[in-house]
Amino acid sequence: MGTVVGTGVLLLVMTACGSAQLGSGSAGSPATLPTGSSVSEPTPPGVAPGEIPPDGKPVALSKIDTNGLVADHPKTVWTQGDGRTVGVVGQEGGCGKVSASVLSQAADSVKIELLETLPLEKKMCTMDIRFPPLTVSLDAPLGDRTVVLSSRQEQK
Repeated sequence: MGTVVGTGVLLLVMTACGSAQLGSGSAGSPATLPTGSSVSEPTPPGVAPGEIPPDGKPVALSKIDTNGLVADHPKTVWTQGDGRTVGVVGQEGGCGKVSASVLSQAADSVKIELLETLPLEKKMCTMDIRFPPLTVSLDAPLGDRTVVLSSRQEQK
């Protein structure tokens, strides 16, 4: 019985101390906690959210085919300069390193592959996931063509 009462008193004291530290306003007013989000430019309607460089022009979601990507892969695509440079957000983790290459360029589409290269030898790696921006160069400006994204992994 003493242990139960002691535990209850300890929880009550910890809760009271925690709420006293959070209260930064005047007595009786609730404390405001930071949300951790940052302010950024709003994403135009129909454009995938993500880190687009200041000189980049976002590609509309309707012009991005992501059927070759896993469901949670970033779907952000943009053009830079005269439209011959296309940027995408890759996904890599641990010891993996992602790269992008143009597989084909047709009148109606451009196929871009995201390749995550993993080391052959087993070694200690971090368990983080990174989303680096990558760019590829096209023969002609992207224009109204659809960007078809695919991804795969290989060991080297």
